[in-house]
Amino acid sequence: MDLQDLVLDSPDIDHFLSGLAHLAAHQLSDPGQEVFCGVTLLRHRHAETVASSSDKALRLDEIQYSYGDGPCLTAARTTETVYIPDTRTSDRWPEYFAAVAEHGMLSILGIPIPLDGDAQCALNLYSNAPDAFTPEAARAAEAFAREASRSLRTAVRIAHLSDTQAHLSAALESRTIIDLAAGIIMGQNLKLRDIAARVVSTTSNEPPTTHFG
Repeated sequence: MDLQDLVLDSPDIDHFLSGLAHLAAHQLSDPGQEVFCGVTLLRHRHAETVASSSDKALRLDEIQYSYGDGPCLTAARTTETVYIPDTRTSDRWPEYFAAVAEHGMLSILGIPIPLDGDAQCALNLYSNAPDAFTPEAARAAEAFAREASRSLRTAVRIAHLSDTQAHLSAALESRTIIDLAAGIIMGQNLKLRDIAARVVSTTSNEPPTTHFG
């Protein structure tokens, strides 16, 4: 499956993003060297993982958020690729890397996904091998992110159109019911006052009366 098929086959944005994370992990993994992927959305200074290829990827993202900075958050904020070939030797985020190394992750690649508006997004790619992402692999990941950006924008537009259509259908359905009820009332030659009287009489043992002061 490619990203275009993923857009067409996804019933909503959540399914698309989940499929995106799994597809990225699959395409960027090599035999014997698994890549874990999370998709981070940064909005109003709040970061969250909106999709992940596994529970491990989700946990690794959450560790980064707890420190407030790291390769993937930096990639989202600066829209530039950030690559850490070996977390054991890098001194850029020592406390964070020490925490990640405990989970066996030695290589991290953060790839920005350009979005419209003020939201920022990035692919978080992790590997338990050092120097896991060659320049060719990084370029492939960047190309995937660019295509993901276009596909995500398309998915958002489709979701918006689907919501609009659903609201319109609901409105038309309500209008149809109203028109049908009005037609029945007119067909039975009933007056609004008589209908109101019937409604009141169902909640009272006495016939309704009208008072004018």
